[in-house]
Amino acid sequence: MSAPASERPTRILVDLDAIAHNLRAIRAHVRVPVMAIVKANAYGHGLVPVARHLQAQGVEQLGVAFLEEGIALRQAGITVPILVLGGIFGPQVAQFIAHDLEVTVSSLDKLHQVEAAAQALGRKATVHLKIDTGMERIGVHSYSCGPFIAAAVASRWCTIKGIYSHLACADDPGSEMTALQVQRFAEACAHFERLGAPMPLRHLANSGGVLHFPQTHLDMVRPGIVLYGVQPDPASKRTLDLRPALSLVSQVVYFKVVKAGHPVSYGATWAPAHDTRVVTVPLGYGDGYPRALSARGEVLIRGHRHPIVGRICMDQFMVDIGQDSAWNEDEVVLIGRQGDAAIPVEAVAQAAGTIPYEILTGLNARIPRLYRGG
Repeated sequence: MSAPASERPTRILVDLDAIAHNLRAIRAHVRVPVMAIVKANAYGHGLVPVARHLQAQGVEQLGVAFLEEGIALRQAGITVPILVLGGIFGPQVAQFIAHDLEVTVSSLDKLHQVEAAAQALGRKATVHLKIDTGMERIGVHSYSCGPFIAAAVASRWCTIKGIYSHLACADDPGSEMTALQVQRFAEACAHFERLGAPMPLRHLANSGGVLHFPQTHLDMVRPGIVLYGVQPDPASKRTLDLRPALSLVSQVVYFKVVKAGHPVSYGATWAPAHDTRVVTVPLGYGDGYPRALSARGEVLIRGHRHPIVGRICMDQFMVDIGQDSAWNEDEVVLIGRQGDAAIPVEAVAQAAGTIPYEILTGLNARIPRLYRGG
């Protein structure tokens, strides 16, 4: 299918119905409320359109990484509760409260910063307490969090909505780390009982937790990549019926015959052993398509799988189609399905020597996104 004349021939297609299907599958599996993670431009799928669709599906909560993402959603009219998962900076705290964003409080000093901003505004802040159970990223260590939790419970300006931690190894169902983190998190949560305080929402499960560890589901789950129909790791079990929501497609922009021994692209790293047909595709690492896929990636053209040859350029790359035929404007699928053949993002990541998260979030705003379904 050719792109409309006014649009770039390279585009990302996002199937909103697939995201809705995945959300239903997650809900049926965990049977607790869902915080849908839409950080990093909704894993490359488009922050605002995906958040609007999830809100229409009745999702209980959204999660983002940074203040700016939360503000963008509020300015787009998103009203569902939003938790900012990342660490906070003192000068920004008032903006969290002003935009009705829930704050991750990850230390006693951060708690005091939030309290001061809330008092200055005369408006309570809604917070989630971050406990470090083994990630060593942000959060108060589980073994020393008692005074932190006590101070939060006693706060006049903070309403504790949740307490959470992040699983480091849940993508691998064979890892023993998750059981240790579950134990540490339970010990941290027990402080609320000792203080005679109500237990806030406990949330621990990321995508790997959703798939593999029912004991992490607790009061809410935080699915990210599985919401978009992608397995988080090659070791992950296919516990859910997931549908990939993103396709990356382009079109043939040039056709040529390359003679035997004539090198292709920068560095002259590849040349055909025999005369061959080569097509050029108008997409490159300037769009976030990894240069690491040079001479390792594949695409689909007319239902056939063909190798990328030579080095991927900033805006273009070349494909060896052998003796097959292709015409200018033929569809090229880089991620997704064409006829009976498919290239899943997991395969692209494996060829590039990375993870699906990096492939999806690396696809930048230069590529237009088109939405269907919903």
